Amino acid sequence: MGTATTGRSSRATAWHNWAGNVTATPARVVTPASVGELQEAVRRAAEDGLKVKAVGTGHSFTAAAATDGVLVRPQALAGIREIDRTAGTVTVAAGTVLRDLNTALAREGLSLTNMGDIMEQTVSGATSTGTHGTGRDSASIAAQIRGLELVTADGRLLTCSEKENPDVFAAARIGIGALGIVTAITFAVEPVFFLTAREEPMGFDRVTAEFEQHFAENEHFEFYWFPHTGNCNTKRNNRSQGPAAPPGAVSAWVEDELLSNGVFQAVNSLGRAVPATIPSIARIASRALSARTYTDIPYKVFTSPRRVRFVEMEYALPRERVVEALRELKSMVDRSGLRVSFPVEVRTAPADDIALSTASGRETAYIAVHMYKGTPYQAYFTAAERIFTAHGGRPHWGKVHTRDAEYFAGVYPRFGEFTALRDRLDPDRLFGNDYLRRVLGG
Repeated sequence: MGTATTGRSSRATAWHNWAGNVTATPARVVTPASVGELQEAVRRAAEDGLKVKAVGTGHSFTAAAATDGVLVRPQALAGIREIDRTAGTVTVAAGTVLRDLNTALAREGLSLTNMGDIMEQTVSGATSTGTHGTGRDSASIAAQIRGLELVTADGRLLTCSEKENPDVFAAARIGIGALGIVTAITFAVEPVFFLTAREEPMGFDRVTAEFEQHFAENEHFEFYWFPHTGNCNTKRNNRSQGPAAPPGAVSAWVEDELLSNGVFQAVNSLGRAVPATIPSIARIASRALSARTYTDIPYKVFTSPRRVRFVEMEYALPRERVVEALRELKSMVDRSGLRVSFPVEVRTAPADDIALSTASGRETAYIAVHMYKGTPYQAYFTAAERIFTAHGGRPHWGKVHTRDAEYFAGVYPRFGEFTALRDRLDPDRLFGNDYLRRVLGG
């Protein structure tokens, strides 16, 4: 990373994302200490003929934030601005990391309704790319936004909500950085509650046959299938009266180390060096699981540490198509010579009203495929993407995919609404880059 001085710009060396699959060398890096300094940085970039991109913690696998112009790091724009208990909202600065938001809300006796499974992203980065967890009734983090502020290409600060600039609000909650730089977000929150998580191993054939039943019976249902096996691990999260009863030390070790971090890192390194060992490793790992139940406040149940680095592709499918697509994926892996050491993750989301949300206008289920960092992933992802697109899939904006604007115009009914707004707010493409040119058009 290059150095950056608060409120001023500095030359920077190459920036890279969390997974290491995207790099960029910006002309300068800016770390504004106030919204006014950010506005000035945007105006100056326009005067100098440089593009501007804001970057969070780099957890996207796409080049959505890459630029050779001005890279804005919003980490100094952090913290809770206001809690409105009457309205049930919290307003936070854009550079706030989700971990800090969750712990601060918990101290205030508050919580988001739903969230993804990691907390390392900034609130603006997570929402701008459509980060989500799993939910029957509760949707992505962006769908919990009640208002936002963004600096537009002309340096203005625009405030958006359902009542104020509603056309911008309809699109900017998931804006992929194309409409401006988000400076603050107002989220809906509620009094903190308890979730009871029930994890249970289950065979692939059973979980796919019973998928709709599990979805209907649980507030939050997800499962992981271990390629090269017929084994899955299911997770159901439902509200309960408490009290808190966190996982025991042994089961926490199995989940956090065997399946997610230290031991998992070691077996993936072995699998990368000797791919022939992967099916055996998968069978052993999937059989190591046992059923467990635990209860805690939401962020401690929804999220978990992720230290093993990987590359990911995720597609949103109409929920009624997900089982068929997953069976096709399993059949493809079984027939191929591919060696896949990471589980495949399946989650759900209700329809929402955000123009470029992967769940926009339709009940949705997600299939996410991963490969260990440094392992060739193209053959696996290409074959998986062929299956997902045949079912009308929409790729996650922050995860690997090969789709372009022509494809998106066909799978997003409100795609033209978003691009027309972009033409109005950023006609000269100050916030453009190669990724946005591909996915949104020129």
